[in-house]
Amino acid sequence: MSARVTAEPHLGLPGAAGRVGEYPRLRYMGSKYRLVPHLARVFAELGGQTALDAFSGSGVVSYLLKTLGYQVTCNDFLTFPSVIAAATVVNHDQVLTGAEIDAVCGPPADDRDFVQRTFAGLYFTAEDRAFLDSAWSHIDRMSGHKRDIAIAALVLAAARRQPRGVFTFTDLRYDDGRRDLRLPLREHFRERAAEYNRVVFDSGQPCTALCGDVFALAPRPYDVVYLDPPYAPPRDDNCYIKRYHFLEGLSVYWRGQAIMENTRTKKLPKRYTPFSYKHTVTDALRRTLKQFQDSAIVLSYSSNAVPGAATIEALLREVKENVEVRLTDHTYSFGTHQAARRRAVAEYLFIGR
Repeated sequence: MSARVTAEPHLGLPGAAGRVGEYPRLRYMGSKYRLVPHLARVFAELGGQTALDAFSGSGVVSYLLKTLGYQVTCNDFLTFPSVIAAATVVNHDQVLTGAEIDAVCGPPADDRDFVQRTFAGLYFTAEDRAFLDSAWSHIDRMSGHKRDIAIAALVLAAARRQPRGVFTFTDLRYDDGRRDLRLPLREHFRERAAEYNRVVFDSGQPCTALCGDVFALAPRPYDVVYLDPPYAPPRDDNCYIKRYHFLEGLSVYWRGQAIMENTRTKKLPKRYTPFSYKHTVTDALRRTLKQFQDSAIVLSYSSNAVPGAATIEALLREVKENVEVRLTDHTYSFGTHQAARRRAVAEYLFIGR
């Protein structure tokens, strides 16, 4: 396998849809995989050269923008989505060779055992936990986008191995026997690395991945700004740290992370965001829209969210004269609590020009 890929021109709508269809799927709260065809049409209509995905999450929309030829800036307040974006959007030509994948899956390069000690008896088998330590003993010797791909593959492997891809429970209540829940992490890593390798391509446009608060982004005049802010249904929450703390820690091998040792799941402290609370979310949305008022704005929002669609439209009209609202039926899964269920909702696309 070559360690580099060659440049290719950006793709039109059919080609973009086909390429994005191969993008590795991370089960992520609010992910927009199913909305890609609708978003592709909107972005193609708006045109332009530069785009910001301010809440990049799984990275699939950032990747779509890349396939459409944009110079993409991705941002997320968590680290592991930023690493995934670096591996798939910023990275134009680096892939892991078969030998490099074999090395990660081979004997450990040192005797570290942090995961084995810290998460003993939790989430995975003893063999799987030992593999995570061993994998990082090799990843720590990597650099650049090869390191990004390796971390992204390890994160996706852990997410696929864990029922529902979330780390809010430690028992087997959601174990339905599917292959992903039986495949050892070592073999998951091989498959996930191959998946990420397949989607690397050179769009010919420079891209950037950032990790930080949306309000800290520099006021750059992007042609298009895509917003998919955190939102929650009335009876649940939108705490990404609660659901994905293990993936966040794994993406940095828990360096600089303060594990809450008294918690059953060994979670990380919740990070404050005004988007999480009913009394602050409306003002946070107003501030965000005002921040990007000089760009065309595309905002995704669910009908089963707070605040409602009428409020979102009114906020967008405060900064944009031309506002269009499109609805798409979408099946969405909220939360991991016992009452959570998949249900059809309307997914709104608010477009401000």
